Amino acid sequence: MKSINSQTDLYCIFGSPVGHSKSPAIHNMLFAEYGINAAYLAFEPENMKSGIAAVRSFGIKGVSVTIPFKEEVIQYLDETDDEALRIGAVNTVVYRSGILKGYNTDCFGAVAPLRDFGIEGKRIGIIGAGGAARAAGFGMIRESGKVTVINRSVEKGEKLATALSCPFLKLEEIGSRKFDILINTTPSGMFPDTEESPVPDHVLKPGMVVMDMVYNPVETLLLRQAGQRGCHAISGIEMFICQGAKQFELWTGISPSIDKLRQVMTEETV
Repeated sequence: MKSINSQTDLYCIFGSPVGHSKSPAIHNMLFAEYGINAAYLAFEPENMKSGIAAVRSFGIKGVSVTIPFKEEVIQYLDETDDEALRIGAVNTVVYRSGILKGYNTDCFGAVAPLRDFGIEGKRIGIIGAGGAARAAGFGMIRESGKVTVINRSVEKGEKLATALSCPFLKLEEIGSRKFDILINTTPSGMFPDTEESPVPDHVLKPGMVVMDMVYNPVETLLLRQAGQRGCHAISGIEMFICQGAKQFELWTGISPSIDKLRQVMTEETV
């Protein structure tokens, strides 16, 4: 590992909680792999106003933004990419020439692992109503998928469904609809609460594609149940490495190896 010195560029992730994040592992590995004098750390700011002030003050070159700050961060940026504005959420910030610009790589990360299964015309249930759900919904609709927002909170769920111009379904009513693809964007099942699942297993039908954006553990209870019931289970690692690769490209101009990232993530989460 390169030694940190006065010339080391700083990158970080802002979220709460953020101790479980594997972003430092993959980005620090990539900096070492490509000989870049940079370090990536994890922080839990009280709010985005103070977090972004720190970015400007310390000259932090790039930030990953996760729960619960993906929507709040937009108001503190100088510029926001058009796609991120349409989604209404930012998960990547680039600080260059005194300008803070926000992007959304979650959308790319959500779509990429599902392309081989087909998205056009498929009935897609998105569980959750936060920034990741917004990105996934936008991406699925752009690929001509038929999206339904599913959420425990009716107010938040209906708000997102209105923004996406799609139907809303209460989480407790999920068994009343048939879906070809189910995407969990909530933290349900994330370490240390690994025995939680966002849905009862009876809604999982053979042939359904189930993607969980939780990546720690690699196999969540939802994915384990999906496999047992004959579904195609897609780990959150796939979405995570795709969006992470796009982040690294935005920061450095380098497009890293997806296979290498998958290897590192698998080693980090076993």
